[in-house]
Amino acid sequence: MLFILLLLVQLVHSLDVDPNGYILYCPCMGRFGNQADHFLGALSFAHNLNRTLALPPWIVYPSRPTPKSTSFHIPFDRWFLIDPLRAYHRVILMEDFMSELAPQIWPPGKRYGFCYGFAQRGCRMKDGNPFGPFWDHFDVDFDDSVTYRISYNVDNDESTRRQWETNFPPNRYPVIAFMGAPAAFPVAEGHRHLHKYVRWSDEIVEEATQFVEREFPQGGPIVAIHLRNGYDWEKACTHVDGERNFMASPQCLGYAAGGDGVTGELCLPSKGEVLRRVKEAVVSLNAEGVFVATDRDPMIGELTQHLGDNVKVVVQPGDRDRSPQLDLAILGRADHFIGNCVSSFTAFAVRERTAGGRTSSFFGFVSKAGRGKQRDRGAEL
Repeated sequence: MLFILLLLVQLVHSLDVDPNGYILYCPCMGRFGNQADHFLGALSFAHNLNRTLALPPWIVYPSRPTPKSTSFHIPFDRWFLIDPLRAYHRVILMEDFMSELAPQIWPPGKRYGFCYGFAQRGCRMKDGNPFGPFWDHFDVDFDDSVTYRISYNVDNDESTRRQWETNFPPNRYPVIAFMGAPAAFPVAEGHRHLHKYVRWSDEIVEEATQFVEREFPQGGPIVAIHLRNGYDWEKACTHVDGERNFMASPQCLGYAAGGDGVTGELCLPSKGEVLRRVKEAVVSLNAEGVFVATDRDPMIGELTQHLGDNVKVVVQPGDRDRSPQLDLAILGRADHFIGNCVSSFTAFAVRERTAGGRTSSFFGFVSKAGRGKQRDRGAEL
């Protein structure tokens, strides 16, 4: 009887195995906004290769790192729903893949790490943080490495897709485990629409709903803003002048070559620019409040003084304990959002709002069509 039960268990698991194979990757570049950009590209890549995507946990870093601090991991489904993603392509939580399928199709002894073109030294899949802690989280050690020189861009590219299938067929490589995400940063223009499949978990939605109802009980229009003004960002923005694009700036400057480049005001807007644009939005909507997401200075005093006592300006309480995901969920539901063109954190909110038909704009940026009108309206403020 025990033998029969074990056999049935094996058969059930064999039915769960995707004969087309799996994609695994370490979301090892940057914080949440960058990881989210990469996720959309990886989702498209898995779709185009018709392999199931293992959803990695989100890598989280201490807000104030110390020499001994390290990253930690949040399961994908704590923040996002899984079923909406399956409307686009097959996915499985990486935790489920490792516990239920890996012992059968990716056991120790057959675990290969994939990286781009480093043939002489191999793929050092676990060198440094967050690479080592990520794979250690799943008790994965790699037995060998595989290098490749094939593009990740397989959208509408039959030749490139065939190269992946020919060089790494699923019967020989049931799992392709990448050193980093098989995706571009910032997110490719053609992958932005996939954000419509990224939906917040019920827990995050409830938390955002309670926050908004508590802080803005009148239920009137709300303007939400993202102020990216941390010390690291200040330093980064000293290098932007003359750059055609920088980090997530294609979201407002466009992906095509030519046109305006990045400016200091676009990357790190002045307080005057912030006050002017927020007041313009508040007046236009007759908004009752402003929600601020920030990594350092929320400008509560300046905004309150500039907007008047009838407009409530709020930020998540605390400093180290602020939840970026709660910030984003609130940014996504506001009546209008003003963000930082260069920030991938802003880019997440803008993609969510676009998918939901909501409006967004950027500090330091006005479209060419609206520049004359914007100057006239700005004089009134």
